[in-house]
Amino acid sequence: MKNEKNSLIRSDGFQTLLASLVCILGGILVGYIALLIIEPSGASEAIFAVLKSFFRYPGKLMLKYFGQTLVRTVPLIMCALSVLFAYKVGMFNIGVAGQYVAGACGCLYAALAWNLPWYLCLLIGMAAAALLGGITGWLKTACNVNVVISGIMLNWITLYMTNLILGTVKSPNSPYTMALQGVNPKALLPKMGLDKLFNNEKSVTIAIPVAIIMAIVVWVVLNKTKFGYELKATGNNYNAAKYAGMKENQNIILTMLISGALAGMGAGLLYLTGIEDWETTISSVPAMGFNGIAVAFLGGLNPIGSILSAFFIQYITLGGGNVDLQVYCSQISSLISSLIIYLCAFVIFFKAWMQNLIRKSDEKKAAAAKAAENKEGGEG
Repeated sequence: MKNEKNSLIRSDGFQTLLASLVCILGGILVGYIALLIIEPSGASEAIFAVLKSFFRYPGKLMLKYFGQTLVRTVPLIMCALSVLFAYKVGMFNIGVAGQYVAGACGCLYAALAWNLPWYLCLLIGMAAAALLGGITGWLKTACNVNVVISGIMLNWITLYMTNLILGTVKSPNSPYTMALQGVNPKALLPKMGLDKLFNNEKSVTIAIPVAIIMAIVVWVVLNKTKFGYELKATGNNYNAAKYAGMKENQNIILTMLISGALAGMGAGLLYLTGIEDWETTISSVPAMGFNGIAVAFLGGLNPIGSILSAFFIQYITLGGGNVDLQVYCSQISSLISSLIIYLCAFVIFFKAWMQNLIRKSDEKKAAAAKAAENKEGGEG
């Protein structure tokens, strides 16, 4: 029984789960403290409103908001997959936000300017984002430019280029792009009856199962294929991979191409549902890409774990909108959600701390066992 307990504690999955739960609880606690500082009288009610999220609504309305939560979870899953795919190969792809924007630009322009069907729009969005990721990878291999620096720069360049391009397909009296439903209905993702499960919520489409399938595919590629092994080997030790005959530079560029494509796919799977339109006057990079970083770490850099962590982050984000604005200012929902998301990013550090404690405990036990053995030998 004791050996089983030790085995459980030492398992990577258990450590990730425990670290995630601790960080989630820590984030909720910090959020509650922030509410107490701002206005103590409404703090308890506000934090419960955040935690209830769509469960606060009755019956069919709850199903509708549940469906919307799942729809908005999809791009978070894809951005998390983008981050962890690159991270497994030793690349910290902070440019995922810009790649997400490029994907939105590609799919919306293809839909609104060229009237293409949804599958071609999705592919064009993925191609645009993959190209941006590939540029980051090329800058790293050809010019040794740090991927974080190039990613940040390209995020802003892509945002303003997207605003210019999509400004040509926006509504005449609005900063938002034209609605897909009215201009090109065939660009909308097919529902295949899934909307009926959520009180006929129109935005519920095949995007949800597609994201789950993609998470499984990424897990298989990284853990069960020679290609995934080579990519991880390149990330773990660039020089060793080089001397082993692997195409290390090609692997880096290919990794960033795939990472970008995943982020772009996330944008397409959101905007091609028609749930929202692009605002061409936006002056800051969408948080979706950056939140994907927190989701990836909260999920323990595991594709399957990212599905659950993405849902939790979106669940909390939706719940933040339930806070009573008569007691707190309108920014309080964003503050609470941001605090929880921020704490969630510390999963990997807490996990490393646990592993360090276990290692020190093992060293002490080994030292004690050796001392006891030496003592017995001396007595003999």
